[in-house]
Amino acid sequence: MFKDKILLITGGTGSFGNAVLKRFLNTDIKEIRIFSRDEKKQDDMRKKYSHPKLKFYIGDVRDYNSVLSATRGVDFIYHAAALKQVPSCEFYPMEAVKTNIIGTDNVLEAAITNKVKRIVCLSTDKAVYPINAMGTSKAMMEKVIIGKSRNVPEETTICATRYGNVMASRGSVIPLFIQQIKAGKAITITDPTMTRFMMTLDDAVDLVLHAFEFGNNGDIFVQKAPAATIETLAKAILVVTKEEKHPINVIGTRHGEKVFEVLCSREEMLVAEDQGDYYRIPADNRDLNYGKYFEIGNKNIDSLEDYNSHNTQRLDVDGMISLLRKLEYINKIEAGVEANPDE
Repeated sequence: MFKDKILLITGGTGSFGNAVLKRFLNTDIKEIRIFSRDEKKQDDMRKKYSHPKLKFYIGDVRDYNSVLSATRGVDFIYHAAALKQVPSCEFYPMEAVKTNIIGTDNVLEAAITNKVKRIVCLSTDKAVYPINAMGTSKAMMEKVIIGKSRNVPEETTICATRYGNVMASRGSVIPLFIQQIKAGKAITITDPTMTRFMMTLDDAVDLVLHAFEFGNNGDIFVQKAPAATIETLAKAILVVTKEEKHPINVIGTRHGEKVFEVLCSREEMLVAEDQGDYYRIPADNRDLNYGKYFEIGNKNIDSLEDYNSHNTQRLDVDGMISLLRKLEYINKIEAGVEANPDE
């Protein structure tokens, strides 16, 4: 499917972009374009891979013209550019609006103009029942995706993926725990009973590929994933770093955090298609004929439950350790080798 095709990754210098490169760079794909605004990270990536198929485009999703230029001749887009940190979005919500909402609209408009065949946008579990600015901006991003998908040329398909915590991704909690241990500081956790979905970067790429292959316009895809409490994750990290007696401090829930995350709301579970390892949530394609909202109802949803990190498969410490050991980053840590996230 990717043979002789051009793929653009927005926010391509991040964790997801690096994972895609490892999967695709040595295949028969024609070209992979990395679009981002950080020239230092682009230069690091250029030196790291030194590959003729890899092309770099400096630009910002907030700037339509820079996106328009980068998408010329592109067949497929993975839209990963976003502001993802909950605290920074809480303090600067308009920055989240500019990148996550307006930036997504720019990417989709440019893709439609340049007749890109498929666009898969990356969302988050925080978009479901959002309580913070990051989740709210991502929820609106999903609405932009669905809205655009209702009126696109036949040759273009726009869909999305929604996933939870990607382990050892840049800026996530696992590298933070490792840094705290190395510095001799206590591991800090917010609420020991707080649960989060756990998936590897490979899982994230698999989910996007599934959406790429099977997505229709407006679809949102969710991967069924195990979850663990933050306390379980911390204890598992201490085992793999051979620091079982290292102190853990409970500091309390941060502003804008949930006790658990939701990947599918119960309203979405009403229409979700179970695809084995994934859920496909089709777009609500009702139009502005309001009778369809007020005169024709859906079956009762009271009996349904959302799909969340409290009711999915729960990992114990041993299960969490097994999942951690799927990460090259953790394998290097256990071997005493210098390691960086995204590996």
